[in-house]
Amino acid sequence: MSLRHGLLGLLADQPGSGYDLTRRFEETLGAIWPAKHPQIYGELTRLAEEGLVEAAAEGPRRRKEYHITEDGTAELRRWLVHVDVDHTIRLEPVLRSLFFWLLSADELEAHLTREAEFYREKAELYRGYAMAKDRGDFGDTPQTRSMRVTIEAGVRLYESLADWAEWAKTSPLSEPDS
Repeated sequence: MSLRHGLLGLLADQPGSGYDLTRRFEETLGAIWPAKHPQIYGELTRLAEEGLVEAAAEGPRRRKEYHITEDGTAELRRWLVHVDVDHTIRLEPVLRSLFFWLLSADELEAHLTREAEFYREKAELYRGYAMAKDRGDFGDTPQTRSMRVTIEAGVRLYESLADWAEWAKTSPLSEPDS
């Protein structure tokens, strides 16, 4: 996914300012595709220059509210339908695991315990979002149903990573050298 398509998708749901989009991006996509405020503003400028979004109004403190254009919607649909999915997974915790051999047994156990706790907390957070959506707290729209699928992916990924960290604590790596 690219930042631009994430922003176009959020704007397809509803217009927003750069500040609004930063907040929505963090709430909706932060765990799977983080973006900082300056990145979002820079990308909004590029999207506007390309005619994919427009600034509908400028308010106090030069606050601009953006909305997606027809060309922006067409680009988002093109990306969804015709662009191959990038299946690359970039997980720093897994990268770090390649070098666990450099840690003492106590350091490794402490690290993996923290990791498992972090992932379980994140899974619970997402599980709470899922329950709210399942209760209908956010209505029953195509956007809400799509978000529910995304939230379930978060729950399952974080649970899997927590299970992995627990497993790693009992793996052959944790056994003393013979």
